[in-house]
Amino acid sequence: MPHDPSQPRAARSRAFARRSARGFTMTELLVTVALAAILSTVAVPSFNGIIATQRARTFASDLYVAIAKTRAEAISLNQNVTLQPNAGGWNNGWQILDVNNNVLDNHAAATGVTVGAVAAVTYRASGRLPAGAAAPVFLITTTSGSTVNHQCVSVDLGGRPYMKAAAAC
Repeated sequence: MPHDPSQPRAARSRAFARRSARGFTMTELLVTVALAAILSTVAVPSFNGIIATQRARTFASDLYVAIAKTRAEAISLNQNVTLQPNAGGWNNGWQILDVNNNVLDNHAAATGVTVGAVAAVTYRASGRLPAGAAAPVFLITTTSGSTVNHQCVSVDLGGRPYMKAAAAC
């Protein structure tokens, strides 16, 4: 803005303030909203994969911790302790029970998760699985949109749980 000495200073600053405080035009606003819509349309499908992966990892981690806790309880109580699914299967949660069927811990149901059928896991007082027992394997599957994700939680015969991302255990 050229300097006009005949115009008072206050009038010059009011004129400048009016020009700089005009805001957005409708065209600028529509272009911004259109770009945001296009970017979100491209990004949403990739979030489905992230959601499925996180859901499977979270459930597998919770199950891993429950198995480890069951083993630790068996050792500390010096008696058999069992991890079993709630009524309706592992998707509905699980319980840790002592020899007298007292509930030591209870986990709530999970949504959008499928667990391959596994019977209860019982630990002996030594922290090992009973002799002749098959090593339990949990195949956890989640689906979000068209994305399917798998996690595997398994227990070796020594009683140690393991977790890995795999379609087959």
